[in-house]
Amino acid sequence: MTPVRARIADSKWHVANWVRGRKNYPSIGDGRPLGCAFIQLNPLKIMKKWLGIFVLTLSVLALAAPVSTRAAGAGKKYTIALIPGLTTDAFYITMHKGAQAAADALGVDLIFQGAPDFNPVQQVPVLNAIIGRKPDAILIAPTDKTQLIEPLKKAAAAGIAVITVDTFIGDGHYQTGKGDADFPLSYVASDNVLGGQIAARALAKAIGDKGKVYVSNVKPGISTTDQREQGFKDEMKKHSNITVLDTQFNDDDANKAASQLQSVYARNPDLAGVFGANLFSALGAATGVKQANATGKIKVAAFDAPKSIVDQIKSGEVEMTIAQHPAEIGYYGVLTAYAHLTGQSVPPLIGTGFTVIDKSNADNPDTKKFIYSD
Repeated sequence: MTPVRARIADSKWHVANWVRGRKNYPSIGDGRPLGCAFIQLNPLKIMKKWLGIFVLTLSVLALAAPVSTRAAGAGKKYTIALIPGLTTDAFYITMHKGAQAAADALGVDLIFQGAPDFNPVQQVPVLNAIIGRKPDAILIAPTDKTQLIEPLKKAAAAGIAVITVDTFIGDGHYQTGKGDADFPLSYVASDNVLGGQIAARALAKAIGDKGKVYVSNVKPGISTTDQREQGFKDEMKKHSNITVLDTQFNDDDANKAASQLQSVYARNPDLAGVFGANLFSALGAATGVKQANATGKIKVAAFDAPKSIVDQIKSGEVEMTIAQHPAEIGYYGVLTAYAHLTGQSVPPLIGTGFTVIDKSNADNPDTKKFIYSD
């Protein structure tokens, strides 16, 4: 079993339990749907809770039935399109595999199409082309929380169900009846504010809770990285001996991030750490630290877990990283779309978890399954 299949197997029970006649979702005690319980949730514990609530006769073995049988039970062959932030990133490759696993289990057709760069100028034509193909639902990781609102309205106006994955439009709060960006049905993602807070706590510990740090980020306007920076800075306010310097925006260019690290270090020889809010920010910061001969002195906290980052953790160039669960995001995204298309109510917010990877657990099999696919 591949790593992606292994982690998807933990949640395949979801298919039968969610989409077969359940109109209302169990809560976690504060009114939010169970899916909104961000991080700290063990999939197996969630599984037991869902199974206890639903008490359905379908089981995981039902998923071994022929795909045609399951599709026939739904009454229609649905088509769902997944538009990633970009097609070449390991995060979105892993998300695609999770989405495909759900599509295979449910007997739906999955279209995967995107742009080579994380850029709204490139993503909008892809979206328009997908709208022209008239899928039943679109899952999309918007590359800008403002610029994708109007293009996605066209999809909704065409009768296509819209669900955002990983990133969001507007403020990410949907189905509220407020604002011009609440029309998507659901947002499936990690809690990025919390992820930033976790990174801040880990970095503060690594630098002895004192010194200067900064955030290496992409650019303003990207929902996920904006929230990670917010969470990081909010947490660092609790650490009075740590000074947070100005954020450095690198336009998702690792070379620029490396150069910025060296410039910040030249101005601040007591620089103790940097938080890379996405893959290229972290890779560039780590490269800059190495070029400045400051490996070990300047600690790098990263976000996302492709093999390249994990290798740098093992070599000591990166202190730790926050691994999202993109396979789960893709899987639950398809599941949400299918539930809606078959007449079920869906929660407007569905959270997936994190795994913190550092040198102590990088080779642990339970951790390695969360390293992103190439």
